[in-house]
Amino acid sequence: MGLYVEARVRTDPDTLWERTQEPAQHQRWDLRFTEIAYLPVAEGEPRRFRYATRVLPFLAVAGTGVSAGERHRAGGDRVSALRFASPHPLSLLAEGGGYWRYVPDGDGVRFLTGYDYRPRWGRFGRVADRLVFRPLMGWATAWSFDRLRLWCEHGVTPERARGYWLLESAARVLAVALPAAAASLAPGAVSPAAVPLTVLGLVAALLVPPSPRTPAARRCLRTPPSRSRAPRLLATLEKP
Repeated sequence: MGLYVEARVRTDPDTLWERTQEPAQHQRWDLRFTEIAYLPVAEGEPRRFRYATRVLPFLAVAGTGVSAGERHRAGGDRVSALRFASPHPLSLLAEGGGYWRYVPDGDGVRFLTGYDYRPRWGRFGRVADRLVFRPLMGWATAWSFDRLRLWCEHGVTPERARGYWLLESAARVLAVALPAAAASLAPGAVSPAAVPLTVLGLVAALLVPPSPRTPAARRCLRTPPSRSRAPRLLATLEKP
């Protein structure tokens, strides 16, 4: 099952194109990558790039990819496609491909992606991907799209947006942890109010909507339209 994410971004197409196609700007908002850089290619060839994701302070998983884009199309939309592969033995993603579409929509742009990949590590990798990694990748993509939207619409830089999210996440954890910790530290019997307060904190942590300046995956569409399909440009790209 492929992954699909869509966000409506109130900005002009040129700004959105620049912030998604320039590696130095792309790596600022996309949680899935720590580093993206173009590689030298001959004139007329598709762009090639190297990407890396730091999974631990001392460990980065890297790979390479090939991409192409169509910035001026007859219908007014834009599209880019890529294929990628990682030879790193610790990378669950062996190879894959996907696309971005930029569809003008009133005073904004429908920015959407569809992608899929082949996991490695045999049966264990397929199970781990289905239960853990693929849902995590879907969430990270949607969270990153909303982070990009905040940057384009409200001028909230990706770095500030990450800080807001960390603070809000910490507040949600504390809303649950503090009543439980107070009850466990209290002498004698557990306070009758400890359980209701803990439950109330849990409900608030789960149901209170995020701040308008905090990225949230829930703001993005995660189900593709019935007629969604990959652009023909993707079929023209060879594996990296």
